[in-house]
This record gives sequence, C-alpha cells and structure tokens, in this order.
Amino acid sequence: MRKRIKKYFLTLFGLMCVALGIVGAALPILPTTPFLILALACFAKSSPRFHRKLLNNRWFGADLQQWEQSRTISRRSKVKAMLLIVLTFAVSIGVLHSRLSLQLGLLTLGCILLIFIWRLKETRAIAVRVDD
Repeated sequence: MRKRIKKYFLTLFGLMCVALGIVGAALPILPTTPFLILALACFAKSSPRFHRKLLNNRWFGADLQQWEQSRTISRRSKVKAMLLIVLTFAVSIGVLHSRLSLQLGLLTLGCILLIFIWRLKETRAIAVRVDD
C-alpha cells in the first residue's frame, strides 16, 4: 500500500513539474530545465511510460537523455538557454520601464539563472585526429 501511494505521489508530482516546465517555456520567471529534470527523476521511479515519453519528446528529449546518461548538457543547448533567458528577461525588463524595483528583481533573477546554467557541466567533445 505504501509503495502504491509513493508511486502515485511521484507520478502526480512529475506531471506537475512537466506542467510548470511548459509554463516556464513561456514565462521568463519560471525555469524550464530544472522542472523537466525533476519530472524525469520522478517518472524514473514511478512511471516508465511517462519517463519514456519525456525522453522521446522531440523538443527536449535529446537534452534530457544526455542529462540522464552523463549529467551534462551540450554547449549548444547551454548557449540557446542563456540567449533565451537574456532575450525574455530583457523584454520583461523593458515592459516594466517605470518600475525600478521590479526591473532590479528580474535582473537579479536572470543573473541567478544565467549563473546556474553556466555552471552546468558540458559534454566533452571528442578530439579526432586526421592524418593526411
């Protein structure tokens, strides 16, 4: 009985994290990646079906597969995430042109997110030597 409750709780929490990740893709304040990684961990222990669906998703499945295998992220994904953060936060800060305290709050949050992503380990490129 206890295992069953834990499984339902983890599945429900994983679904909630996916929903927050989707909302986070549109709102600059909510980060997408940490929610999806948390959902992946929940589904790994509770729902193989949802776990597979998340790993096979066409938009973020490859990055989640890489994270699950090596706890790294590609430089390309890192740069895209950082550019998206800068762009969305810049627009949000621009919209709040007359509210300095909110602008500073967004600037602080954006910097924290950029530092978090910057600190993630990157995939190491394999050097291939070609002799002519």
